[in-house]
Amino acid sequence: MSETTSTRKQKKPLLNGRRALPSNNSNAEENEVPEMEVFGLTPRGFNPKDYLHVVDIHMFKEPYEINKQQHHTDKYYSPKLIVRRGQPFQIQIDFNRPYKPDTDQFWLEYLIGRYPQQNKGTYIPVLVGDELKPGEWGAKITHKENNSIRLSIMSSATCIIGKFRLYVAISSPFGIFRTRRNAETDTYILFNPWCQQDAVFLDDEKEREEYVLNDVGVIFHGDVNDIKLRSWSYGQFEEDILDACLFLMDKAELELSGRGNPIKIVRVASAVINSKDDDGVIAGSWDNSYTYGVAPSIWTGSVDILLEYYSSRQPVRYGQCWVFAGVFNTFLRCLGIPARVITNYSSAHDNNANLQLDFYLDEEGKLDTKTTKDSIWNYHCWNEAWMSRPDLPVGFGGWQVVDATPQETSDGMYRCGPTSVQAIKHGHVCFQFDAPFVFAEVNSDIVYSRRERNGAQVIEKIDMTHVGKLIVTKEIGSDGMMDITEEYKFQEGSDEERLALDTAVMYGVKKQITQDTVYYPQTDVDMDFQVQKAILGSDFKVTIAFKNKSQNYYSATAYFSGNIVFYTGVMKSEFKNQTFNVTLAPSSSSTFDVVIKSSEYLGELLDQASFHFFVTARINETGKILAVQKATVLEIPMLHIKTQGETVAGREMFVTVEFTNPLNQTLENVTLRLEGPGVLRTMKKDFRQIPANSTLIWEVKCTPKRPGLRKLIASLNCDALRHVYGELNVQIQKL
Repeated sequence: MSETTSTRKQKKPLLNGRRALPSNNSNAEENEVPEMEVFGLTPRGFNPKDYLHVVDIHMFKEPYEINKQQHHTDKYYSPKLIVRRGQPFQIQIDFNRPYKPDTDQFWLEYLIGRYPQQNKGTYIPVLVGDELKPGEWGAKITHKENNSIRLSIMSSATCIIGKFRLYVAISSPFGIFRTRRNAETDTYILFNPWCQQDAVFLDDEKEREEYVLNDVGVIFHGDVNDIKLRSWSYGQFEEDILDACLFLMDKAELELSGRGNPIKIVRVASAVINSKDDDGVIAGSWDNSYTYGVAPSIWTGSVDILLEYYSSRQPVRYGQCWVFAGVFNTFLRCLGIPARVITNYSSAHDNNANLQLDFYLDEEGKLDTKTTKDSIWNYHCWNEAWMSRPDLPVGFGGWQVVDATPQETSDGMYRCGPTSVQAIKHGHVCFQFDAPFVFAEVNSDIVYSRRERNGAQVIEKIDMTHVGKLIVTKEIGSDGMMDITEEYKFQEGSDEERLALDTAVMYGVKKQITQDTVYYPQTDVDMDFQVQKAILGSDFKVTIAFKNKSQNYYSATAYFSGNIVFYTGVMKSEFKNQTFNVTLAPSSSSTFDVVIKSSEYLGELLDQASFHFFVTARINETGKILAVQKATVLEIPMLHIKTQGETVAGREMFVTVEFTNPLNQTLENVTLRLEGPGVLRTMKKDFRQIPANSTLIWEVKCTPKRPGLRKLIASLNCDALRHVYGELNVQIQKL
């Protein structure tokens, strides 16, 4: 075999017996496109420059020019042309001489990936015609002047999302000439919620402004009885974020031909946002130990996380549910898919998806922590993405649940969704993807049961209303809270709700009916408790109330358990327990206070200052057990942000962050973080110590880039104190 033949064989891509070409699953890789394709032999003295050829191409890609203005892409910090599919855009071609339509023939070629093929949508020849058809590739000349022509180009409404390379091809009697590879003419094509033919079309302008164009949002956390919020910088328009998001699809090895389908994109993204099985973007940690990384609470936005991953190709440590949801939201909005972050309060993590969370009590009515495996998260954040679902029956398009937090595997990977919210509401859990798991998160019952000495299992209480009590997202156009619980479930106890549950069971959701169980609840005595709102570091009390609705005298032995928990409902330690006796006269009420001292909990407290209180009471006369549980969070001090001087785009301004340590102890190894899209890139500063009750002041200089209403977001983090935030809306004036 000759050396040239051997070299040629080595250059060929590795093939297998199943396909003629290797997988085309990288937007970053390119093929070589010949500048000249000759038809047979060329005559002596042939010079390509004697024929029509391209001198220059103008892309009109500046933020103030027509393309980015009309396509709502003017906020992207990118020098390249960024357009949305299914909508015309303009380019200008300068030739070496005037274009003669009767004799000259040219066309455009858009290519993506290393192995472009026309039938896969990765090689797109665009011919010049007389008119543009909506939602189909085409081009027409709109203006001619001297050696230049202006083209209006329409892309397909189902076009692949990504970065395309542009070539202009010109036909001559002896062959085809093409322009050279020029990165300046690269064109990013995104989803288009403004286009009726696009699968992500959203018909409300205010919703498009919120769910596609808003680069700062609010994420709700805390507890259903004490809702807290924090701002999050999505930063989908920041420099290199679009390339980072496209890289995630390369990382997930999603075939380029599938990248026009939002269903496929969100499914693979829900896996690649977490690192669990594919070295994706964020490594999760829920054990309060953040070695070799930073606590999830320190992040104020998605930009640093995505850029760190894009440059290092290594998972960023660490995240929890709101971090996964915040970064996922950036990815979706950046590509043009309308998206929002959802918080489900009292979210069930039902290990076997049987719509039942089992809490086991011992003989005395205390919680048996060894046998109780299910947990209730104080809250859980996921995302909704807006799209049509042609793979499902009519009516199940619209908002779809997608969740990147690694909880359970789906088709062998840690991912979840897209799941139709409408299907969840009506119990149609047979429709893909992962509907039974999401249905259980918002619909599970809590069952308290006790095993008697003879082996019989006694159900003491079934709570059908605790889980999925409140489901919320940010209001459109403001930082308020929008209650969307009714989008997920019918009113508790209604006929529609029972029908939805029966439908879910019919379609295969397990509704466990425990064998050998007896359920005779104590109905004539009520028990509940309230937790006093308190600031971190202070004492507070829990008031337990009993109400005897009968004409009988009762006495009860009650047990109070106070636990430090992760926000996922998993217990770290019991820091307080107390037993007390209660006498209940007929038709009367009585209360009992339990005082919680700061010295009892401060040394044990976890990230989000979360407590879980559990109260059980045995009615001595009947042997029946009452059980109530509640989660609560303490008030954490805020950071205060101020600006000094004028706030004008392009001019230097000063920002001050203030914090007063509320604890009677010195805070050590404190990190402050400040960011604001369009105002400043993320800034960090470490402080060795903040003495007890003292105030820290940090002043920074910055030059805002973009006029308009912007938001500054700050966080403080140390081992003793986390989830400390502050924010400030700033009106940046035009120069």
